[in-house]
Amino acid sequence: MPKERAYHHGNLKTELLNAALKLISETGPQAFTLREVARRAGVSHNAPYRHFRDKGDLLGAVAAEGFGQLTAAMKHSAARGKTPLERFRLCGRGYIQFALQYPQHFQVMFDLPSSLYPNPDYARAGDEAFETLLGFIAECQNANLLSPGDPKPLAFMAWSMVHGIAKLASSSHLPLSTAGVLRFADAASRVLAEGMSKAVPEAA
Repeated sequence: MPKERAYHHGNLKTELLNAALKLISETGPQAFTLREVARRAGVSHNAPYRHFRDKGDLLGAVAAEGFGQLTAAMKHSAARGKTPLERFRLCGRGYIQFALQYPQHFQVMFDLPSSLYPNPDYARAGDEAFETLLGFIAECQNANLLSPGDPKPLAFMAWSMVHGIAKLASSSHLPLSTAGVLRFADAASRVLAEGMSKAVPEAA
């Protein structure tokens, strides 16, 4: 076996995150172990504890990284929109594109209970992603393109739709090509936006 590298090398945290993603792509987050991550990173089994308290902390860091990328993807996609409604719809397209491009991150972000992730960066990154969606909805409301009131019920409705499409597509359960998934998402978002402009579901 190759000699293990010293635990204190400068790129250890990044290498652990990369090794974690490769492992998740093979086994999923449920079968994930710190010992195996350390082995794949070429360090001692105690080395990950230099940066992460436990398995949940490392998975939380992966999820936080994913939420940061998700926020960037939504903003980048929405920036092509010329109207508030276009930006809102393209935000959802960005969500689905992220799920297709980063399926390992997507798994960690949503396939396990958030209570397993004590990493504070996880909560902050997740909140930022949701606030991004709320911002696009509020912009539409201010332009009288969506029903007024609390934007959160509308955000939950939009999130539920795009997440369902993203989950089906990223797990290969939607019998469409990548381009087909995005066309389907565009059509679904138009239907959703039309319905959201007429009614707001009551919050529980």
